[in-house]
Amino acid sequence: MMLKIRNPNVGIYAVTNDYIHALEVNDMQRILFVSGTMGLDENAVAGADLAEQLQLVWQNIRAILKNANMTTDNIVRVTSYLRQASFAEANQNARVTALAGRTVPTTSIVVQTLETDWLVEIEIIAAA
Repeated sequence: MMLKIRNPNVGIYAVTNDYIHALEVNDMQRILFVSGTMGLDENAVAGADLAEQLQLVWQNIRAILKNANMTTDNIVRVTSYLRQASFAEANQNARVTALAGRTVPTTSIVVQTLETDWLVEIEIIAAA
């Protein structure tokens, strides 16, 4: 699989260190769409705070990827759903850490959730 970052520099705003406009994926054989994944432990209990939920979300994503014989290196898209806009920086830092600094297209959306103790939900697309 070949990945090519697409960041036009004319007629559009500049990217940042943790953000790209687009990622072109070539010569892939498989694509994995992962549902919104919660910061819940194996007993479906939400982490006590945002930091714990972010750790659990990425732990859960890694488990799903492993089941598909993939790793976080296969992630080509991340969408985060945050209960509060103030969670954006912690979410960004957790994503950067989880992807070891690799940039992929990403969007964060502030939403209400069905359960008040759910603070973050992340869905991904992975390709191999």
